Amino acid sequence: MTRDTRPLAVFDLDNTLSATAHRQHFLERRPRDWDAFFAAAPDDPPLEEGVELCRTAAEECEVVYLTGRPERCRRATVAWLAAQGLPEGRIHMRGNRDFRPARITKVEVLRRLGVDREIRMLVDDDVLVCDAAEAAGFTVVRAGWATPSEELTHAQEREGRT
Repeated sequence: MTRDTRPLAVFDLDNTLSATAHRQHFLERRPRDWDAFFAAAPDDPPLEEGVELCRTAAEECEVVYLTGRPERCRRATVAWLAAQGLPEGRIHMRGNRDFRPARITKVEVLRRLGVDREIRMLVDDDVLVCDAAEAAGFTVVRAGWATPSEELTHAQEREGRT
C-alpha cells in the first residue's frame, strides 16, 4: 500500500457541507435538546457551495473531515457523506464527553495532521475556529454560504457541543 502524500483539504460539516437550519429549533429551547439536534443531522440538505468546493479540492488533495459532532454520530455522518457523493476521507469527531470549545479542539487536530502533511486549507463556518486556525498559521476558507445561527455559535464556543 502506498502512503498518500497529497496535501490535505480539511472540511467542517455543519453549516459548511450540510445545512442545519431545520434542526436549530432544538438548540433554542431550554434545556437544549442535543440528542434530537444530532438525531436530525441525517436529514440535513447539502450546501452546494461547500459540496462543490470539497469535490474540487479532492482533485488535488486528500479530503479530511473535521467536525465538532460527537463520536456517537459517526455512522450517520459516514452515511450522509456517501449519500451526497462526497469523497471518502478520514473523519475526526469530538469525543462524546469532550466539551472544549471548537476553536481549541479543531486547531489541536489540525496541528496533529500538519506534523507530516501539508494542510492546503481548512474550510469552516465558525468565525472563532477560522480566526484560531489562521492565528496558528493555517490557510482558511471561511464558509459564509450558510445562514449563521447564534444558537449554534454559542453551542460551539461555550458548550463545546458541535
